[in-house]
Amino acid sequence: MDSELLIILDQIERDKGVNKEILIEAVESAVASAARKIWTVDKEQEIQVVLDRQSGKLTAYADGEEIKSKDFGRIAAQTAKQVVIQKIREAEKDVVFGEYYARIGQLVNGTVYRIDKGNIIVDLAKAEAFIPRSEQSSKEEFRQGDRIRAYVLDVRRESKGPQIVLSRSNAQLVKRLFELEVPEIYDGIVEVKGIARDAGERTKIAVQSKEEKVDCVGACVGMRGSRVKSIVTELHGEKIDIVRYAEDRRTYIQAALSPAEIAQMHLNVEEKRANVVVPDDQLSIAIGKHGQNIRLASQLVGWQLDVFSLTQWAEHGESLPQKSSVVVEGSSLADLSGVGDKLIAALTEQGFKSLGNIAESSSEELSQIKGLGKVKAGKIIKEAKKILKKKK
Repeated sequence: MDSELLIILDQIERDKGVNKEILIEAVESAVASAARKIWTVDKEQEIQVVLDRQSGKLTAYADGEEIKSKDFGRIAAQTAKQVVIQKIREAEKDVVFGEYYARIGQLVNGTVYRIDKGNIIVDLAKAEAFIPRSEQSSKEEFRQGDRIRAYVLDVRRESKGPQIVLSRSNAQLVKRLFELEVPEIYDGIVEVKGIARDAGERTKIAVQSKEEKVDCVGACVGMRGSRVKSIVTELHGEKIDIVRYAEDRRTYIQAALSPAEIAQMHLNVEEKRANVVVPDDQLSIAIGKHGQNIRLASQLVGWQLDVFSLTQWAEHGESLPQKSSVVVEGSSLADLSGVGDKLIAALTEQGFKSLGNIAESSSEELSQIKGLGKVKAGKIIKEAKKILKKKK
């Protein structure tokens, strides 16, 4: 038993990563506690058990004097065994917790073990995890034995072991799937700028390329749609809109509301709101089923978007608050390259509300606006004239 105990402790240290000294101290403390229960000693007497690091022999002392008992060997062996088993279990829990805590925000693969009160219990081979009903997609149905891929949402340390919470409805699940399917995203050439999801129905994902030669949307779609089709299959038929990100807010909003066509856009930069006006026959497309398209577009852009038909706007548009707004209609200030929302707002506040106003101004007048030098002002005037000429 003596040498065997040391061998077991060495093995636990190697396999489970538990410090051997911690194990030895735990064995000594537990055996001392067990020994006190069978020996008649005063409460004031201190019982100490020492494990010899060389031989593995356990020796008990009461106030410094060795206690010899025929029962001690049996008690020591039973207690040491219990401590070792307990420490192994604790070590295994710690290893599982550490491994999966480090994987929060990543994808894991497993098998559906059972369905319990609406929760999906998943076997991850090394541990069990679960998908709460709130983190499931309403359009997906899994059965016992099905293979499943999920997003690690949280890992909690509890007395019965680590609780690993997975999700199939989180928007980041879609992002991770794109990283797996699109090498350009994984390598950082294409960046995911935003994502909005209605689990089971539709996802809008905005992407941007860091290299001019790489088409970000094309990379995500893949040859004949192979990449995006693979993700749609994984999500059981959920629709995915891939949107090209743009710094210019008007362009970004227009892309986010696709496939709807936009006639006018009224931007309130300060409040991050936009009134979007579409042809009458495009209103239902812009809004989407149960307001899904406009809701996801708002989430993706990070602005409050309100949509109106041309008829509705003609009847009620003037009554809507437009404080500090930028009106974008047809060929507009937003069509100028290198002119962002803040500059559009500044131009509008100074009375330059249309391309015509800018085309008729001078670089001296325009350069009075903060952030505009004469050179840039001249380029803007030149571009405004060019756009108006094309329109005519």
